[in-house]
Amino acid sequence: MQGNTAWVLVSTALVLFMTPGLAFFYGGMVRSKNFLAMLMQNFFAIGLLAVLWAVLGATIAFGNFGDGGWFGGFAHLGLSGVGATDKLFGLGIPDTLFIAYQMTFAIITPALITGATADRLKFAAYSLFIGIWLIVIYSPVAHWAFGGGWIAKMGALDFAGGLVVHVNAGAAALAVLLVIGARKGHGKEPMPPHALPWTLLGTGILWFGWFGFNAGSALAANGVAAQALLNTLLAPAAAMLGWLIVEKVKDTHVTTLGAASGAVAGMVAITPCAGFVGSMPALLIGFAAGMICYLALSIKEKAKLDDALDVLAVHLVGGIFGSIALGLFADSKINEAVTNNGLFISGGGIELLKDQVVATAAVFAFAFVGSYVIAKGIDVVIGLRVEEETEEIGLDQGLHAETAYSNL
Repeated sequence: MQGNTAWVLVSTALVLFMTPGLAFFYGGMVRSKNFLAMLMQNFFAIGLLAVLWAVLGATIAFGNFGDGGWFGGFAHLGLSGVGATDKLFGLGIPDTLFIAYQMTFAIITPALITGATADRLKFAAYSLFIGIWLIVIYSPVAHWAFGGGWIAKMGALDFAGGLVVHVNAGAAALAVLLVIGARKGHGKEPMPPHALPWTLLGTGILWFGWFGFNAGSALAANGVAAQALLNTLLAPAAAMLGWLIVEKVKDTHVTTLGAASGAVAGMVAITPCAGFVGSMPALLIGFAAGMICYLALSIKEKAKLDDALDVLAVHLVGGIFGSIALGLFADSKINEAVTNNGLFISGGGIELLKDQVVATAAVFAFAFVGSYVIAKGIDVVIGLRVEEETEEIGLDQGLHAETAYSNL
């Protein structure tokens, strides 16, 4: 138990570090007048969501652990009954550590949405949205897949959050975009990234933290964790290559932004699969994800959606692809928790693939409809987007009375 505890302690710190990494990944892509606002949205998520998770979110997600149901209940409100033993969840690590580890997932998932709504979202509206969303959307979905709820009982798999994190947040981002509308000047004036070095730094931090995200989800220092860690190296590397190949063919040149986006697409796609597939399938999943997510960029253009930082192409499409690919490549030789091998694996069939499709569709539908209702309600009450003048001068000055860069 001590070795497992040590590994999950480290993994918890790694995953928390991902949220500042996400802040810089997104922050480098916005215009300079909105840089601090993007950093603030992500950093603030740590403060608000950690508190809400401890008070209410954790019990909704992990109460009645393994019941096969839809909702965890309120038995552990305010972390009541959650102690330093493993008597509650029986996972071989202290229950308090499991809740802390899952808290870091609960923090970064709503923060992913900020990339879609960049440059125009009110801070008050954002704060209200992610607080409600954590309780109403994220925590129930976490129970379904991570807490032994109906998705887990059905037989669908999600090693580290393809469904719970990426499809969930991606569907929410789409819903909020439909409510908030496009940025002022979108499609009429250039809005290039202001500092791509920050984006590349953020990518590196994300990749570093993702080892805790994926390998840590084994909840043990064992062979499954080692395989998940290796897959988290291979898939993003292959995805970067896949993205850049298509970018070269279509746009005649490769870009640093493409390298960063491709790597993140691979991280997303391998997340549900990390501890369930072998090394070569991880390479294939990553390479395909890089190409598919790049091609998905055209969707927002055709739909005229102002997804500012490509959350839909990278997280929603990448999450859906990874979750479905698990139904093709899951292998019981890698992880004995796989009871039905994937379609392309010896002894496998279509059962797991069907379960993955059902689970993915259910999470998307629930997250999209629920997020749309939450966003619409907030928009009616206090408004989602900033005033036109604030959007013009930038959110840094308009909302926070600060600037990222001084001429002094």
